[in-house]
Amino acid sequence: MSSSAQGRPARTVLVHVGAPKTGTSFVQDVLFQHREALAEQGVLYPADRFDAHFLAALDLMELRWGGLERQAVGAWGRLAEQVRAWSGTVIVSHEILATASRAQVRRAMQSFGEDSEVHVIVSVRDLVRQVPAEWQENVKHRRTLGYRAFLDQVTGAARRGTVGSWFWSVQDIPAVLDRWAADVPPERVHVVTVPRPGAPRHVLWERFAEVFRLDPVAFDTTTERANPSLGVAETALLRKVNEKVNDGVLPNERYRELVREVLAHRTLSRRTTSSRLRLPEDVHAWAAQRCEEWIADLASRGYDVVGDLEDLRPDPPADGRFEDPDRTTPKAMMDPALESIVALLRRSAEMRDEIDDLHRRVATLTHERDVARGEIGLWLRSKRAFVARAETHRSMGLALRAYRRVRGR
Repeated sequence: MSSSAQGRPARTVLVHVGAPKTGTSFVQDVLFQHREALAEQGVLYPADRFDAHFLAALDLMELRWGGLERQAVGAWGRLAEQVRAWSGTVIVSHEILATASRAQVRRAMQSFGEDSEVHVIVSVRDLVRQVPAEWQENVKHRRTLGYRAFLDQVTGAARRGTVGSWFWSVQDIPAVLDRWAADVPPERVHVVTVPRPGAPRHVLWERFAEVFRLDPVAFDTTTERANPSLGVAETALLRKVNEKVNDGVLPNERYRELVREVLAHRTLSRRTTSSRLRLPEDVHAWAAQRCEEWIADLASRGYDVVGDLEDLRPDPPADGRFEDPDRTTPKAMMDPALESIVALLRRSAEMRDEIDDLHRRVATLTHERDVARGEIGLWLRSKRAFVARAETHRSMGLALRAYRRVRGR
């Protein structure tokens, strides 16, 4: 991007392009909840709804997404217009931007205006944590593919199939940077590493705040839109649910509300007694080797690393037997299934209350309308009677003419 005529850019655009499952939902919600406070500090987070950048990314890349692409038409153009109208810092963030092609990246960069200084931000986490998390995301988006079949597609050299090609389009960090950072000086490319397991949660926010040039303690990081992981039994249950509701039983908008939000995010993710999903030993070794390659590659590029590339070196395999979600028994799924039923009953009752409240409000408005109509009708009848009597009574006639003069009639 070229600079302005005065030698300084009109704005700095910080484009955070993923990767998925690196704390992106958490960070985006913090930014969205504080967008007014950010604007007062000269920082624009251009979003009138929490998924505004997601819709813009769908529009930029012309992606189909369960019907949401219809809402996305024109969203990138509107976002870019807000960027060009701002003087200061702008933050754009969504993880599916990682899959953009070189042509789509060029279009995005050009849309920000030639007087913008663009920085690219990529957040990264080791593959030993990313691979299981991505399978869970597949399950939370209605897929029924088993865990071993997923692993085979991801680890296959050909990277074929919908699942394998999507995974590597957003998770192959060197390739994502090849597309997004090809024309950006390395000092303007920022790699944010996700802290190692067990690190305090605030560490990740502090790293993002550093690259966003924000004071981390000035923001309340309490959020309901984090995207937590599920246990083995919970993920297996959700996959079974998908098998039952995918054949026209639930349209996408109802699935998003009832299955992904109520069951996955608000209910199953809060269970802490089940085993956490991990990799079998053969895939763990493969993922660890790929991480070593990434560390060497990223270290050679001269990018600004926020955190430590050592965070990409995974821990050794955990002790104990690998728990295969493809072989989870009905007994193991019983408790999460019961909690799911209770959660859906609670939501059903809430929806019934919302409908009843709406009916009461409609009834009240209807009654008020009928009363108003009655009062207007009474007033009109009284007026007509007065006019009729004014035609035969001189004093009433004089009063009517005086009233009309005052009204200008």
